[in-house]
Amino acid sequence: MDKKLYDDFLNILKEELLPAMGCTEPIAIAYAAALAKNTLGQLPERLEITVSGNILKNVKSVIVPCTGGLKGVIAAAAAGSDARMNGCSLPVVIVSGSGNQGMTASLPVVVYAKHLNSPREKLIRAVALSDLLTIHLKTGIGRLSAYCGAVSAGAGAGAGVAYLNGGGFEEIAHTLVNALAITSGLICDGAKSSCAAKIASAVDAGLLGYEMYRRGSQFYGGDGILRNGVENTIDNVCDLARVGMKETDEEIIRLMIKDLA
Repeated sequence: MDKKLYDDFLNILKEELLPAMGCTEPIAIAYAAALAKNTLGQLPERLEITVSGNILKNVKSVIVPCTGGLKGVIAAAAAGSDARMNGCSLPVVIVSGSGNQGMTASLPVVVYAKHLNSPREKLIRAVALSDLLTIHLKTGIGRLSAYCGAVSAGAGAGAGVAYLNGGGFEEIAHTLVNALAITSGLICDGAKSSCAAKIASAVDAGLLGYEMYRRGSQFYGGDGILRNGVENTIDNVCDLARVGMKETDEEIIRLMIKDLA
């Protein structure tokens, strides 16, 4: 591999793969509230919390650690995904700013490598591939959108499994295209327990995408939003998520908060 390309990949992984505890959005609110208390020197009598729609979406339904089971914005002003969404206080390594995506991109690959008795170096390469592809898919979408990030990570995991089975560029590219054809459009309606089920669906799509190609079946450019060439398909998916689902995101937020008024 070209040295510069290798160094670029390494720097991306160093920047993206960070240990984090708890769901990001409630922790962000909790941190801001803690700074407010520290600045005042005492507990404030009242807090007015102003957040973006996507932070509100991702904080509304998640249980916050160390609060006795409370969840949402008020509590924040303190299966791995299921555990995280229900207040588990253990850290995970994030990808694209998400602990759920970090687990989705890595754990299925690790389990599959153990099943195959793969050498440790091959396991590490497979996880790195899965992480890098997840990041690549998410880069054109953005950190937060109406598009469920688990879709990208599930496709990345499928690609990692393809690599463990001896697949090269062609197998990996077709695995990605197949997986994206199956689950693109899965919505993000906030961090909560059902994220674990969405992750299961995304990983299943990634594995199915690989098994389809391995058995001589695949989706082609012109099938729905797919285009010829894996990068062209990725571009379409990113446009769908970033541009096409912008109003979807606003409607999801409206539906989530209408009973809170």
